[in-house]
Amino acid sequence: MPGGDASHLAFFGLFALQHRGQESAGIAAANGQDINVHAEMGLVTQIFRERDFYPLSGDIAIGHTRYSTMGSSLLCNAQPLLVQGQHGKLALANNGNIINAPQLKEQLQSDWDCNFSSTTDTEILAYLLANAPGSTWEDRIFHCMRQLEGAFSAVALTPDTLLAARDPLGIRPLCLGKLNGGWIIASESCALDHLGATYLRELEPGEAVVIDKDGFHSSIWSGATGRRALCVFELIYFARPDSVLDGKLVHSARQELGAQLAREHPVEADLVIGIPDSSTAAAVGYAQESGIPYSEGLVKNRYVGRTFIEPDQRLRDLGVRQKFNPLTEVIRDKRLVVVDDSIVRGTTTPHVVGLLRRAGAREIHMRVCAPPIMNPCYMGVDMATRQELIAANHTVDEIRQIIGADSLGYLGVEGLMKVVGGSQGGFCDACFTGNYPVPVQLELTKLVLEDSVPGSSDS
Repeated sequence: MPGGDASHLAFFGLFALQHRGQESAGIAAANGQDINVHAEMGLVTQIFRERDFYPLSGDIAIGHTRYSTMGSSLLCNAQPLLVQGQHGKLALANNGNIINAPQLKEQLQSDWDCNFSSTTDTEILAYLLANAPGSTWEDRIFHCMRQLEGAFSAVALTPDTLLAARDPLGIRPLCLGKLNGGWIIASESCALDHLGATYLRELEPGEAVVIDKDGFHSSIWSGATGRRALCVFELIYFARPDSVLDGKLVHSARQELGAQLAREHPVEADLVIGIPDSSTAAAVGYAQESGIPYSEGLVKNRYVGRTFIEPDQRLRDLGVRQKFNPLTEVIRDKRLVVVDDSIVRGTTTPHVVGLLRRAGAREIHMRVCAPPIMNPCYMGVDMATRQELIAANHTVDEIRQIIGADSLGYLGVEGLMKVVGGSQGGFCDACFTGNYPVPVQLELTKLVLEDSVPGSSDS
């Protein structure tokens, strides 16, 4: 970004993407000669003060907000991560999961004597790129694509070059924009909106981008098949409603999911409410399709984070108790349709149902605008183990009893794909169907790299 203030823009971009991770955050900046990094545990606004930007001057910057999917919630895993390789210094941040990370780590230690200081697959990706063969950065990125298995949307920088890459299936989102003659790459288009940048397009699966003193260069890896597998959970829950994914405004997609849910699971009721915020649009869609009035029924404490992405169950439970308060006069003696985006472990939904019961709701009909989650995610969402997934171990009626609802209806996989347009295999729906877009090691856990770095234990 011309003007030497790229790190401030990265800060405001991260602030717009805080919903994607709330454990740690960081920014790396390059000034043509060197790379400096500032990363800490906590939220973006807690980590950065004006004094922190003085070392982060330069025309190039990358940033990251972390939600741990491989490696614990530790400072050593805060991104971007800075490494030294045969091509010099390189800082890298990634969204996704590299499922063959253990094997690649052994290879890097053997071939390049890499000294790992984190327990995350991002450092493995950084070292792989920093040591990759090839005369250009495009060649080196494509070498990595041949080696990597899994999901990655990565940005990296050298002292004078910005790099970006999206995995050949496009599992995680990545988009491109322009601002004041400079280029911006972000996970979601909402970050571009907040910066006043012009949204151009999403990066293609298998695309490598190199931005240097000669300008913008883009190419697609020859091994990309054209098959797409964008994580459908991005549209259901993860992305902000004002972002555009796969050519769709997320808000509109969620509203359509709610309408489809009403067609599949109608019920007689007095009010439709959503569990804010990610379910609000779906609840509106359900209400419009069913003809049942929509109302707010739960008030959300805006200062409590997204409980789904808390790193452990104790924090998720505590977060739910602090997160919602019922509008008692609105819901007392009413038959409620309560729309939620998903039920994962089934441990937090009973708290919400209990809140509504205590507030006087006469009936509670839970409607979920995602199919039952039956399988763990190995592609960048911490979806728990199969033993922890309530739908993998209980029938729908058993789940209804566990959560305390009068009825329970999930959106079907066919209905979901009808809404998002994924009938041609354009989305990954493995958490519902078990059809992973790439072969996975079913025993893989987020702590698979944990024992290999001294001092990485949570104890």
